[in-house]
Amino acid sequence: MTPLLGRRGFFKWLAVAASLVIVLLSIKRFGLSPTSILEASLLAMTPLALAAMGESINERAGLVNIGLEGIFLITAALGVWFAEVTGNGWIGLLAGTVIGGLIGLIFGILSVYGKADQIILGIGINMFAIGFVPFFMMAEWAFPGIHIPPREVLITPIYTPFIKISHITVLTILLAFALHYLLHKTPLGLRIKAAGEMPEALDVAGVSVEKTRILGAVISGALTGLGGAFMPLAWFGGIVKEISAGRGFIALAVLVSAGLEPLLALGFAFLFGFAEGLAFSVAVDPYIKEIVPYHLVLMIPYIITLVTVAIFVGKARFPKAIGQPYRRE
Repeated sequence: MTPLLGRRGFFKWLAVAASLVIVLLSIKRFGLSPTSILEASLLAMTPLALAAMGESINERAGLVNIGLEGIFLITAALGVWFAEVTGNGWIGLLAGTVIGGLIGLIFGILSVYGKADQIILGIGINMFAIGFVPFFMMAEWAFPGIHIPPREVLITPIYTPFIKISHITVLTILLAFALHYLLHKTPLGLRIKAAGEMPEALDVAGVSVEKTRILGAVISGALTGLGGAFMPLAWFGGIVKEISAGRGFIALAVLVSAGLEPLLALGFAFLFGFAEGLAFSVAVDPYIKEIVPYHLVLMIPYIITLVTVAIFVGKARFPKAIGQPYRRE
């Protein structure tokens, strides 16, 4: 298990949490609202964490899907469409999850049984999504740039005495602990890790390497699909053709930084989400806008992504058989 989940890791994350609290309390002096920034951070965290946690299972099993950006785009558009057709935003979220899972299934079958190059497949998903989403928006809503769904299909948040938080954000936090338990405390988790580390041993034990890897691909696609549908239905309240804005690639950065650990992925996703929430709040502040250009401030999350990956990429340990098609001898 990664050192960041041990005793030393606990104190490191405690220091990070304390630093974030200090930042939140400090920015109040500059006229910014800590509550608003925290709410924005949790919203920004959610799709990143879902995609990163799902892909952590996929890569633990030995497959690599860099098409998270494309899955975000496709499921965002189709999630809104299903929500409007049924008049229910929850069905839109479910549809996004199912469609993401189907994309993961296709990816898994082509990778496992077709022995296709997984990186090329991921690029193909991203390229298809770039063309599909504006075409679909034009065909369905007669406008390729932006679409605002009816208010009644949008998912309302949970209002607490302190902050408002999305139901899906709560689910994401619970999933982080559930997936951590699955990976490290269950026979299925052991099989998933064996499929990526020593597929031959798993095969000798009588467990299908192919089915285990496809299961990982489906979980990755489904959670990423939920994150994609979440963005227009529970966060932005509308869809644009570039709605993912590189978040699929940031999710991969979260994954690498977390060392393929779902629980750590939640922490790093919040870190990136906090950067985005802070950047947006700072960018729209009338006083700061006069000093620092708006678009320069919005670059902060991407700069933090590059810096974080540069720090942690060398420490990440990937499964030995990752990206390698399994061939029985």
